[in-house]
Amino acid sequence: MARLYDLAQVVRSKNSGPFEITLDVLFDDPELYKKVRDSGLISRELISKLYHVPVDRVTTLVCFDAACGIKATFSRRVSSGTCLDTDVYGAQQHMPLADFDIPDSILR
Repeated sequence: MARLYDLAQVVRSKNSGPFEITLDVLFDDPELYKKVRDSGLISRELISKLYHVPVDRVTTLVCFDAACGIKATFSRRVSSGTCLDTDVYGAQQHMPLADFDIPDSILR
């Protein structure tokens, strides 16, 4: 197993407006990107599970082949900057996905 964080060049999160968070996973190796993309492991269901949101609140999951990137967007529990918000920029939300393990069988 290998953590996504160790396989990808970039794993980051950011606001996608005040009501959503976007996760970006960018690879510098096109073959590795294709293996992860084609495995189907990074899915709306995975984002739902990792971030404790209903699957219907995962609003976007797209692969950008030209950039060797995967982007997922989900609705925030509370809007950015409100009194219950713990990360106004959404910049510290990537670790549940970054810590996700990719099985060795996918990487072969």
